[in-house]
Amino acid sequence: DLEPVGMIGGNPMIIVAKPGVEAASLRDLVAWVRANHEKVNVGTAGAGSSTHIAGIYFANEIGAKLQFIPYKGTGPAMQDLMGGQIDMMVDQLSNSLPQVKAGRIKGYAITAKERSAAAPDMPTVDEAGMPGLHISIWYGIWAPKGTPREVVAKLNQAVVDALADPDTRKRLGDLGMELVPRERQTPEALDAHQKAEIEKWWPIIKAADIKLN
Repeated sequence: DLEPVGMIGGNPMIIVAKPGVEAASLRDLVAWVRANHEKVNVGTAGAGSSTHIAGIYFANEIGAKLQFIPYKGTGPAMQDLMGGQIDMMVDQLSNSLPQVKAGRIKGYAITAKERSAAAPDMPTVDEAGMPGLHISIWYGIWAPKGTPREVVAKLNQAVVDALADPDTRKRLGDLGMELVPRERQTPEALDAHQKAEIEKWWPIIKAADIKLN
């Protein structure tokens, strides 16, 4: 239904837990979750949200059955995580990082292949013992299907110009956004990435029987 214009970038997730969890590393956290998995509560921003699907992906990878608690957004979920009412989340880095830095919650690893410039001291899942648990909330720009090629090309050039602006890059970087390199800012790259993401996530969504209200 849509015509790809250009890829912007992605925001990795971060595995976080309430302050009272004694696990010092991601391996320790996984061991604790496996030992208590039927009692571990995982906060989400609601059914089908990125935090929900990322949490299911995490649970699948460690072979645990977790209790997912839906909230009306990550804000209320974060409040309960800081207060210890829920045990953990797999949340967007931009949302959780300020709380991790302030010591209000515990951060274990980001779900990316490389460390984030916004959190250089935080290990990746590959480094922390869960290689391949890569999750990114990515962003792109589309136009209505059938938009003339010359219009798509003009819009794409606007995207490329904006992402080359130092102030724009700094502001997005401060939010934890990992911008894609110039060669991946094309309509073709966005189309290929979207198809690859559908192939990765749709089976997980179907297997979990996630339905939106």
